Amino acid sequence: MNTPKELALAIAEFLYNKKGTDIQVLNVGHLTSITDYFVIASARNTLQCKAMGEDLEEHLEESFQLTARRKEGYKEARWVVLDYSSVIVHIFHEQEREYYSLERLWADGTNLEKAY
Repeated sequence: MNTPKELALAIAEFLYNKKGTDIQVLNVGHLTSITDYFVIASARNTLQCKAMGEDLEEHLEESFQLTARRKEGYKEARWVVLDYSSVIVHIFHEQEREYYSLERLWADGTNLEKAY
């Protein structure tokens, strides 16, 4: 991937192909120094949440030689977070997604890049 935006959009497409729902790519680089983009996706259940995270990790490692700097949430598999430095991926169980509403927390009116 050449740019963080291209990586974020490629991750969103991958998660869409893995049956992720309500996928959002948020440009947050102008709001925080921790990352450039959030990719947020929903999974229907904990098994799908865990599988989507594992499949994404494997895909990025094999295809782009990218390894997550940090990963959290696999044990409970209700909110899996994968940190790829310029892109942080959040894969939520639908109930947690609704409760935490990250899109609302990071909204500034200009940050939506693409939704599936």
